[in-house]
Amino acid sequence: MKTTFDIDAITARANGSSAGLNRRSFIKITGAGLALAAFGPATSAAENDNRLFASAELNAFIELSTDGKVRIYSANAEMGQGIKTALPMVIAEEMGVRWEDVEVLQSPVDSAFGNQFAGGSTTVARTWDQMRQMGASAREMLISAGALVMEVPREELAAAESRVTHPSGRYRTFGQLATLAAQQEVPDPDTLIFKERQDYTLLGKSVTGVDNLVITTGLALFGIDTRVPDMLYAAYQKCPAIGGEVVSANLDEIRALPGVVDAFTVKGNGNPGELLDGVAIVGTNTFAVFNAKRRLEVEWDETNASKDSWSGFVERANDLKGTRGEQAVHTKGDVDTVYADDENTVREAFYEYPFVAHLCMEPMNCTADYRHGENGQDDTLELWLPTQMPTRAYQVTGSIFGLPNDAVTIHQMRLGGSFGRRVFNEYTCEAITISKRVRAPVKLTWTREDDVRHDFYRVGGFQSVKGAVDKDGKLIAFENHHMGMGQNGRPVMGSGFTANEFPLTNIDNGLVTQTLFHCDTPAGPWRAPRSNTNAFVVQSFLDELAHAGGRDYLEFLLEIMGEPRWLEEGNVRAMHTGRAAGVIRLAAEKAGWGREMPARTGLGLAFYFSHAGHIAEVAEVHVTEDNKVTVKNVTVGVDVGPIINRSGATSQVAGAVVDGLSTMAGQKITMEGGAVEQSNLHDYPVLRLPEAPTVDIHFIESDYRPTGLGEPALPPLAPAVGNAIFAATGVRVRKMPLIEAGFTV
Repeated sequence: MKTTFDIDAITARANGSSAGLNRRSFIKITGAGLALAAFGPATSAAENDNRLFASAELNAFIELSTDGKVRIYSANAEMGQGIKTALPMVIAEEMGVRWEDVEVLQSPVDSAFGNQFAGGSTTVARTWDQMRQMGASAREMLISAGALVMEVPREELAAAESRVTHPSGRYRTFGQLATLAAQQEVPDPDTLIFKERQDYTLLGKSVTGVDNLVITTGLALFGIDTRVPDMLYAAYQKCPAIGGEVVSANLDEIRALPGVVDAFTVKGNGNPGELLDGVAIVGTNTFAVFNAKRRLEVEWDETNASKDSWSGFVERANDLKGTRGEQAVHTKGDVDTVYADDENTVREAFYEYPFVAHLCMEPMNCTADYRHGENGQDDTLELWLPTQMPTRAYQVTGSIFGLPNDAVTIHQMRLGGSFGRRVFNEYTCEAITISKRVRAPVKLTWTREDDVRHDFYRVGGFQSVKGAVDKDGKLIAFENHHMGMGQNGRPVMGSGFTANEFPLTNIDNGLVTQTLFHCDTPAGPWRAPRSNTNAFVVQSFLDELAHAGGRDYLEFLLEIMGEPRWLEEGNVRAMHTGRAAGVIRLAAEKAGWGREMPARTGLGLAFYFSHAGHIAEVAEVHVTEDNKVTVKNVTVGVDVGPIINRSGATSQVAGAVVDGLSTMAGQKITMEGGAVEQSNLHDYPVLRLPEAPTVDIHFIESDYRPTGLGEPALPPLAPAVGNAIFAATGVRVRKMPLIEAGFTV
């Protein structure tokens, strides 16, 4: 008979308390199976005899039932990057379990799991050793149990295919060994031996995402799908200009509308990432509150609100074109001496790129149930939250609402896209504030207009670049005056150009200066922060310099790389010139670099090192006489170490290419008087399916540690397409989006 039970209800580990049965104690009593968990050093083995110590950064459970089902918890936020499938695959590989025997569950939010943050394409790299340790530890405990049952030396046994097997052919299934395995000592992590890559049976294969069926059949999974008993629905209106304050609103009229339960003003704390002034509308359904929001009339005091003007930024940047900035960021060698040598060829260019929105498929939302304590009981809060950083919510539940962490329960929901957007807490604060006021659970949902107008944008900027090649066409100098956005004398998130940027790391003469334009418009991480714009400038301008020196760009790039070496010895998150050269050659070879092209068709090459990923892309582009651009194909060479899930990795690279092209083609956020001018897909278009190119992806599965793929394949796309347009037409693309450079896609 198959045994089933609600493990979360059984565990009842409320707020980290040791009250009640822990997982292993329950399983020992019931004989249900083996449970493994990885915990950080904050908890001692004496306090929790079931805990396998790994790293404070990630903790995940393995639960084995007597029916042979292996339940694996994934602890980090899943937003489409595939880690809910990839991380359990690592555990399953080391454990020796068949993938069809695995059930993956999203973990609860609990300090026992350590850092549950997902972002920066770091999750796989941060958790690689921990996941392997968890799987290998379970494997060794099962082998120990098998040795006892079969009365053979454990050294003669192996775990694979959900069995512990002896060379004689005798075996026991994992399910048969579950109860006894739970009684074995957890092995010392230093004694564990991990599989070699050539021995993998699961990793590197294509595995469908564990949530794919649920997603495609429309079952509740995302934050926006949340339903709880007695729930109300809410919308929130903020000032179009960031920082505006409510003076008055037609609240009585709004309260009288069908389906509206209440409408009221909210006083914020002035922090765009937490709680800004606004008007809340609460009703019995989303349609009712959205309809009421359209009829809302608010008088705003914009005295202290943002006055940002994109046209003003553009005018100021153009005035600074060809100059050097106010602040020196990096100086190496002497660029002026290089420029003064008549034998050298010097070129200058000016690049512009706009603010862009995240435009997640799922708008911002949060369900909050703020319960006021009665009869001397303390207030409590329950959140259903789609976020990249679930524990970061504790910062605002404590600082703004005065709740201790143990009074807050957070349910980690799958994210319908993020790309860095969901690291902020403003939609969380809004939902909590409304729930606290109406004394009921409330699901707050932003409209698409809210989402576009109140984003934390990819920051726009300008770069005035200059460089030189010698008489042989070799790069000998590179200079950049970076004009970015700043606050309090520092660049905002996603803005800046440092000494670690290629090609400064590879040449003897480099200069970077900086001018900051004060900007109140919120900026935040956006798929490959900073790299997504710097790659456009650097790889486009290097192609210009190669052309000026009469060089083929492939040859030019490989020459800059030089001999294979780490730019920071032993740092896997630093660029390795040999790995860079490898993906450049691979992409060029697979794309047929150098072949004769039809009229007005060109190939463009670009490389970028971003988020520990070495990525090269070759775009094949055709441009009509009226400047209609068709990106026919993008060939990608990738080195991020061993591939865990080939299906997920392929999806990430292809998605990054399409995302990058969509952004490059026609997306632009502008603001005047502090208010964002775009609002929805009619004035912030996305690429349609017929315009999407084919994407030809090739992986170099090196033996370096694996790193992430959510971000690094996006930065090379724009310069590859721009360089291809030049190859096809002789016209340089120095401005995004393409529509403003005179091209359409």
